[in-house]
Amino acid sequence: MILLIPAFEPDEKLNTLIESLQLTSNETVLVVVDDGSGPTSAEIFAYAQRQGAILVQHPVNLGKGAALKTGFSFIAENFPGHDVVTADCDGQHAAEDIYAVAREVGQKKSIVLGEREFSGKVPLRSKLGNKATALFFALSTGTWLNDTQTGLRGFPAEILPWLGKVPGERYEYELNMLLDARRNNIELQRVKIQTIYLNDNESSHFRPIRDSIRIYAPLLKFSASSLAGFAVDTVLLLIFTATFHQLLPAVVLARLGSAAVNFWINRQLVFTEGRTLPLRATVSRYALLAIVLLALNYELLTLLSSSGIPLLLGKIITEIVLFLVSFSVQKRFLFRKKSSKSSPFQHSQARHLVNTESPQGTIER
Repeated sequence: MILLIPAFEPDEKLNTLIESLQLTSNETVLVVVDDGSGPTSAEIFAYAQRQGAILVQHPVNLGKGAALKTGFSFIAENFPGHDVVTADCDGQHAAEDIYAVAREVGQKKSIVLGEREFSGKVPLRSKLGNKATALFFALSTGTWLNDTQTGLRGFPAEILPWLGKVPGERYEYELNMLLDARRNNIELQRVKIQTIYLNDNESSHFRPIRDSIRIYAPLLKFSASSLAGFAVDTVLLLIFTATFHQLLPAVVLARLGSAAVNFWINRQLVFTEGRTLPLRATVSRYALLAIVLLALNYELLTLLSSSGIPLLLGKIITEIVLFLVSFSVQKRFLFRKKSSKSSPFQHSQARHLVNTESPQGTIER
């Protein structure tokens, strides 16, 4: 088995994990990517090497996604045909869970996720963050994953070149990987693992604001597009009301204008894949979606009002629901090319090799 661990400024938890892996007796090759940690972590990495790890180094910090890509590239070049399991360096993954994922990936042509159940004491930011990304993933793909943020994953050798092409250099890379996997007809398998958080996950280098913006960029841009559409609708409504002195034509023209602006922003800036799709067909589907959403708006608001919910609260609930529905439909269907039936597994001659001898050494990249 090839185990890949990206690490930035790790502490003794990394070496505790390495000791528990019993590399030699389990015939495991360990590749550790030092993502520009600097001299303060030199002894940690030196100890890892003494235990049999191969060290690949970034001269500066490039991000977790970049470290994983470097590791995948190194393994594909130096250990062709071997499946890979990735794990984090902060003690969140137990050795028995790592080997459980390895056994599963060796049997199936799919990405295997070590799925936590989030039981026991879980930091609030970790619990909320995972729920948010699970919802975003479901809206984007129609598939619900309980743990989209797990760093314990298994990859068949055949897809290592594809993994290097997935966009993202930091924490967003792991979610982009899952999104692209669904698009490329790569199955996602799950193996239940322990939920481990040490010292309230204080060793995590996740930056709540900057990294969240990277992860949720499509949803944030879609929100900005919706606000822009609302602003245009309001301004045009005021202009046309003053021009025609009648509400109906003002409302219709304002809505048409805001819809055109919203469509252009979504096609050009939010769901950029839509730029390559035929304009006439896309406009037709967008118009149909707008009609359906308008009907749903009326029906849902009527249902909530008849249930005794105040109109303002019902309006807020309705808008939130339709916002999520609209995002999902536009991302999954309206502004998306039809995916081909082929996947990175096809036409691959890679083998599933499990038993390897654990070499030692340092490779500096």
